[in-house]
Amino acid sequence: MFEHYNEAVNWIHSRLKFGVKPGLKRMEWLLAELNHPERSIPIIHVAGTNGKGSTISYMQHMLTEAGYKVGSFTSPYIETFNERISVNGIPISDQEMLELVNEVKPYVEKIEQTELGGPTEFEIITTMMFVYFGKYNKPDFLLLETGLGGRLDSTNIVLPLLSIITNIGYDHMNILGSTIAEIAAEKAGIIKHGVPIFTAIENESALQVITETALLHAAELFTLGEEINVIDKQLYNLGEKFSIQTPFNTVKNLIITMKGQHQINNAALAFSAIDYLVQMNKVRITEEQIRKGLEKTTWKGRFELVNSNPEVIIDGAHNPEGVESLIETLSRHYPKRNIHFLYSALKDKEYAEMIDHLSSIATSMHFTSFDFPRAATGFELYSACKLNEKTYSESWQSKLDELLTAYQDQKEDIVVATGSLYFISHIREYCREINKRYR
Repeated sequence: MFEHYNEAVNWIHSRLKFGVKPGLKRMEWLLAELNHPERSIPIIHVAGTNGKGSTISYMQHMLTEAGYKVGSFTSPYIETFNERISVNGIPISDQEMLELVNEVKPYVEKIEQTELGGPTEFEIITTMMFVYFGKYNKPDFLLLETGLGGRLDSTNIVLPLLSIITNIGYDHMNILGSTIAEIAAEKAGIIKHGVPIFTAIENESALQVITETALLHAAELFTLGEEINVIDKQLYNLGEKFSIQTPFNTVKNLIITMKGQHQINNAALAFSAIDYLVQMNKVRITEEQIRKGLEKTTWKGRFELVNSNPEVIIDGAHNPEGVESLIETLSRHYPKRNIHFLYSALKDKEYAEMIDHLSSIATSMHFTSFDFPRAATGFELYSACKLNEKTYSESWQSKLDELLTAYQDQKEDIVVATGSLYFISHIREYCREINKRYR
């Protein structure tokens, strides 16, 4: 038994040594031993390459605006480990986390003595989450994000009210497959018999896989651009304005403060899912509550302004599709600004391709590293960049301080920190501390 929160979290992190072990056998064993807490929770299951967290946040804000208690399970975390398990957007307490670890740990030790072997970090935190929401703090809805893929993901032992697959792109190819169709097949693994599926997939071969899988499972399919249509898109103050048509409803002039075409798509997907639940008499919500929920929605680390002089934006664009969305959003909202990228990434990412894309709109590129076992060095990233205006430092604090000083009071310049989500969480915390000092 652990007595302190830090001991409990350190034990969870120690399970990282088990790596990624796709498969559901260990989850099935653990949840059977715990009397299947997951079976008593109304769940919306969300998979995809990009946009899962934002789509969940849009749904969470709409539902809480309507008075529902909404649990969410997301990853990775930006500020605190606890935020992976949240209620109405508020992370569970340290004490609750400690108690969950102590409850689950004996079962982890028991399964380690079987042929199934030791559970991974993600399997343990997923089990803790199901225990929490199924036994101690039952929500009206649980918004459940897959960790990696879908078919063999630890979360894929549920029968949800509906499933959502956001856009699909190239990521985790060493595990999910080398083609977009193979990756789509893994994501499509969350589709269950008779459970409706909503998707914003743009790639035709990926969409074909989803369509065929939905047909095989007699799952009604709602696709952005077909059954769901976004119309009248336009920039609006500090965000986006659009109208939406679903098979059941048309709502005009919705406003979101999260920027970018991809965020319009995420919001449309979230709205359509909630609209479907309204038609099924699972949700009662007014149009005003929908509007307020969408407009209030934020998601940490997604095109988030963390400093105002100079403007510093952080964005967790950690794969090619994320980079394309970031470039589109910057071009859409900051067409005449000088953009200075501060970039750090993990070694196992296709960072050369992403650096090339970012360089196409960059005034300058700056590279660094951070304290993480798989982080690339600043010099490795610098060496992959073809832009002439480039620098590097292995200390992200030093490089950020340099950029903050260089572009202070320069209204035409903007600093964009991007790459690894682990990296931008450091930038976010550092800028928040700076801002506190000058309040």
